[in-house]
Parts: sequence; C-alpha cells; structure tokens
Amino acid sequence: PATCDKDECKSDPCGMGQTCNDPVQTVSSIGDYTCECSNGVKATGSAATCETDECAAMPAPCGADQTCNDPNKAADKLHDFECTCKSDASIKKVDGPATCDKDECKSNPCGMGQTCDDPSKSVGSIGDFTCTCANGVVTTGAAATCETDECAAMPSPCGADQTCTDPDKASNKLHDFECACNSDKSIKKVDGPATCDKDECKSDPCGMGQTCNDPVQTVSSIGDYTCECSNGVKATGSAATCETDECAAMPAPCGADQTCNDPNKAADKLHDFECTCKSDASIKKVDGPATCDKDECKSNPCGMGQTCDDPSKSVGSIGDFTCTCANGVVTTGAAATCETDECAAMPS
Repeated sequence: PATCDKDECKSDPCGMGQTCNDPVQTVSSIGDYTCECSNGVKATGSAATCETDECAAMPAPCGADQTCNDPNKAADKLHDFECTCKSDASIKKVDGPATCDKDECKSNPCGMGQTCDDPSKSVGSIGDFTCTCANGVVTTGAAATCETDECAAMPSPCGADQTCTDPDKASNKLHDFECACNSDKSIKKVDGPATCDKDECKSDPCGMGQTCNDPVQTVSSIGDYTCECSNGVKATGSAATCETDECAAMPAPCGADQTCNDPNKAADKLHDFECTCKSDASIKKVDGPATCDKDECKSNPCGMGQTCDDPSKSVGSIGDFTCTCANGVVTTGAAATCETDECAAMPS
C-alpha cells in the first residue's frame, strides 16, 4: 500500500501564536488536527479563538487601589496587562501590581520640631500621616499646632517664691522657660527652679561665742536666723544678749560657807565664776565650790588625856569638835572636865 499520511499542520492552519498538532496524519483523517492557544484554549480542525482579558481574572491581578488594562487580549499577548495607581497615573507596572506606596513624610509636611509618621505609606491612604509635637500634641494630615506655655503646667515648674516666664511657646522651644527669684530678679535659671536660698549665717551676724542657725535659708525668709548663746539664750534675727551671772544660779554653785564671784558675765566666759572660803579668803576655786574643810582637832583643843573628834571638818561648822575623857565624859567645843572621885563610885 502507498504511504498516504498527510500532516495537515504543514500548511499552518492555526496561525501565529497557536500550536498545531495532527496526531493521525492520514488522508482519511483530514480535519483532525488541533490548534492550541498559549492559554490552553484548543480547537479541532480550525484555528482556535484565543482572545482573553487578563484583567478579568480572579483574584484581580492588580491592587485594590489600582486600575487594570489589557491592551491586547490575543493569546499571543498574554502577560501584557498593565496596573496603574489610581492616585498617580504615572505609577504603573506591566504584568503585575504596581508599587503605589508613598511615604508622605519625605516631603517634610510637619516642619521643624515635629515628628512625622506615615504608618501605611500607601498612595491610597494619602493624608494619613501624623505630626507629633515635642509636648505630645498630635495632628493627622497636617502640621500640628504645638504652641504651649510651659509656665502654665501644674505643678508649677518654678518655686512658690519665683516668677516663671516662657519667652517662646513654640514646641521647638520647649525647656526654655525661666524662673526668677521674686526677692532678687537677678537670680534666675532656665528650664528649672532657681536657687533662691540664702544662708544668712554666712555673714556671721551673731558674732563670737554664739551659734547661728538659718533653718529655711530662702531670700523670702530673711531675718529668720537664730543666734544661740552657750548658756542656751537665743535671739531671732539678731545677735543674742548672752550676759549671765553664774553666781545667781540656783542652787548656788558655791557652798554656804563660801562667797561667789563672776568676774566676766559674757556668755563666752561661762565657767569662770570663783568660790572663796569665808573663813580663809586664800582658799578659792574657779568653776566650782572650794574645799574649805578645817579639822579643829589639829590644834589640840582638848589637851592631854582626851580624845578630840571633828566629824564635819568644815569651816562653816567651827566649834563642833568634841573632847572625850577616858571615863566617857564628852564636851563639845572645849576641853572636857574629866576629874572624878573614884571613892564616890557606887557601890562603895
């Protein structure tokens, strides 16, 4: 038999962009060839109709904020669809979604001293950027109004005895407020309370021998310092009058048989009083009672054969010595009369 095979595809019945296949290739099977589009569409015995709109695919090939256009829907023009940003038609991409993101902060819409943030950075979300002031004030889509008076803050940034001034209330000028002491405007500090304290004791207002104490030490409390003498006498706002007579103290600093003399009554001369024995002015002591005791027995006032005893031995107790005879007879302040008649004793 003759070889009657006939490959119908040799005559290119499908046309450009399609694949032709004639599996049998016999004369008796004329018209069984197939034409297949690149998108898979097939037709038997004739060219296939391959037209397709890629933009109609699901899910959509472009983003929600983009438009899709397929200029040539022929099968041999697949992957030629175009995505264009709705907000900016100049931003587009072929065969895929365009990158429409836009960081609005790049144009510095907030200005100096504010922080800009664009969380979405999407063209479809134009105007969602935020501007934040240094003091925390936030505005969306525009520069914030950051003006603030730092002196109006509660609690006040300055002390109660100070005046607060904020020369520039713009947010980019925070921490520029000034505190000035009410009592002395030359004492001031920026961005915090001024140190208006004044220690009045530094000028030594009390003088020698007194202790100065200024508990408050503020300009607004001038004159509240105290001066204290070593004897405890105090004065406020001036030196104390510390003069004191130590001899006038109760109980008396000297004994009853002594005289007291305080030659210098100034506070810085405390403990200089003098005690002098009344019976002997040569016996004296400073800052305490003198030892004026006198043993009267030393002069042997009782005589031979008697025992002398002076229990107090004090100048203030002159004449209290006792003389005691061997037989027990006692006399105070003088020799005893010890004579006795032993024959008169009873019993006989």
